[in-house]
Amino acid sequence: MDATPDRLLQEPEGDAAVDAGGDSPRLAGDSPKSRRTRARILGVAMRLFAEQGYHPATNAVIAEAAGLTRGAMLYHFPTREALLEAAIPFIQAERARSFERVAHQMPTGADRTDHAIDSYWRLLHEPAFVAFGELEAAARTDERLRARLRDAQAAFDKAQVTEHMFEMVQAGAGPRFQASRDLARFVLEGLARAHLAYDADGRTERVLSVVKRAARMLNRKGSVADLWD
Repeated sequence: MDATPDRLLQEPEGDAAVDAGGDSPRLAGDSPKSRRTRARILGVAMRLFAEQGYHPATNAVIAEAAGLTRGAMLYHFPTREALLEAAIPFIQAERARSFERVAHQMPTGADRTDHAIDSYWRLLHEPAFVAFGELEAAARTDERLRARLRDAQAAFDKAQVTEHMFEMVQAGAGPRFQASRDLARFVLEGLARAHLAYDADGRTERVLSVVKRAARMLNRKGSVADLWD
C-alpha cells in the first residue's frame, strides 16, 4: 500500500459516493493515484484468478488482498462487470508483453522451432496466461464472460500467436505452416491444463519432443521418420 495516506482507502463513505440520484456508485477519477490504485487492483485480480480461479476470486477477496476497504473497491470497480471490463484488457496486455519479450530473446545458434515451443510452454505457466485460461474455463458456462473474452481471444490469436510465432520460427505463411503453429500451440495449451497423475515430467518432455519434431516436419525441416525415435 502507498506510504502516503490515501483518502480513497481511509474514507469508505467518500469512496462509495453515489451520484445525485443516489442510484449508483460514482466511477473513480483519473488522477495518478487512482490509476496506481486501479493498476494494483488489476494486478492482484490477475494473480488471484491464476492462483484461486475466477469464481473464488470475488471482488471482496481481491479488495482484501489488495489492501483496500470495501468502499475503495466500490469506488474503483462498483460491480463484477466493471472489474472484468478492465481486467480482461489488462491481462491481455500482460500476455502480449510477455510474448513480445520472448519473441526477441532468440539465443544465438538456437533452433527456431525449439525456441518457439519452449518459450510458449514457459509462458503458459506465467500468471497472465494462467489467469486468462481460468477466465476461458469459466466462460464455458457464462455467456456474458464468453462474449467479453472474444475480442481478446481474437487479438491474441492473430497478433501474438500467429505473428510472433511466425517471427520466431520463420516458417512460411501457407496452410501447412499455419498447421505447424496451430499443432504446437493447441497441444501445449491442452498439456498445460492437463493433470498428469504419474511421471509428469517424463511424459511432458516426450510430448514436447514429439511436437517439436512434428512442427519441423511440417516446416519441411524433417521427415516422417523423425517423428519418433
